Amino acid sequence: MQLARSIVSTVLIGMSVLAAGAACGQAFPSKPIRIVTSPVGGTNDIMARLIAQETAAPLGVPVIVDNRGGGGNVYGDVVAKSAPDGHTLLVTGNAFWTGPLLRKAPFDPLTDFATVTLATTSPNVIVVHPSLPVKSVKDLIALAKARPGELNYASGQIGSGTHLAGELFGIMAHVKIVRVSYKGAGPALNGVITGEAQLMFAIAGSALPHMKSGRLRALAVSSLEPSPLVPGLPTIASAGLPGYEALQIQGVWAPAKTPAAVVNRLKDEIVRVLNQPTVKKRLFDSGLEVVGSTPKAFADFLEADMAKLRKLFQDLGIKAQ
Repeated sequence: MQLARSIVSTVLIGMSVLAAGAACGQAFPSKPIRIVTSPVGGTNDIMARLIAQETAAPLGVPVIVDNRGGGGNVYGDVVAKSAPDGHTLLVTGNAFWTGPLLRKAPFDPLTDFATVTLATTSPNVIVVHPSLPVKSVKDLIALAKARPGELNYASGQIGSGTHLAGELFGIMAHVKIVRVSYKGAGPALNGVITGEAQLMFAIAGSALPHMKSGRLRALAVSSLEPSPLVPGLPTIASAGLPGYEALQIQGVWAPAKTPAAVVNRLKDEIVRVLNQPTVKKRLFDSGLEVVGSTPKAFADFLEADMAKLRKLFQDLGIKAQ
């Protein structure tokens, strides 16, 4: 008799837990959703505002963009410490997980967040000053091997996409090209245009106008597959360095332990927005290709990219400060 009562009690408790979970799922969203991102004006801000504008009506609550300064450690920490209920999201890019490899962060990008979707990608493009006598990746590698340490490439700060793409190229091609540091990707690109530097692994969207004008010569893109952003350009992987890939990405995260049902609801709404023709075109015109992945695919990408970067930083002797 006591065993029977125990079984009934266990079943009732289980049903109560399931009912509570269902009620919680039905209640989402129960208040305004906040999207935390970087300062106004950048691609992260553009992405966050597009998502906010287009998801508010179907979700039935206001969706607010919360712009924060201070870098990824600041706004990442805000989201990591928020309630895991789906009402606080993070929209940002590569610096979110490369930053903690360079300097100590108050969170772990892999364990303190739930991936929602890999929203967009953008390849880097190898661009050279027209005076450099190369027209292909193989030409560039051959010239760099013939003149070790004499070629230089422009990049933004240490850990930026333009820096890491260049260093990865040097390691995989077994060539020594010297980094010329600039305050950001924009000044670095201007450095190549004016001839201060000879080449750059530039962000595709920024380099396109200068490629079209002839002020820069493009050699290849850093994605594994050819990019519609720069039609006709071969990939670095197919043009001389098999397996080479370096991408700029934008993604959406929630705090760790956000219920899977809530994460999937958010993913469905955000991916729907990303694939709207007008949104897709606006992002494409900004140099971004829509992906809209599943949470698991994004988590797998993130884990693999961090492992690759840890190895790269180890090879370069870069340690977290």
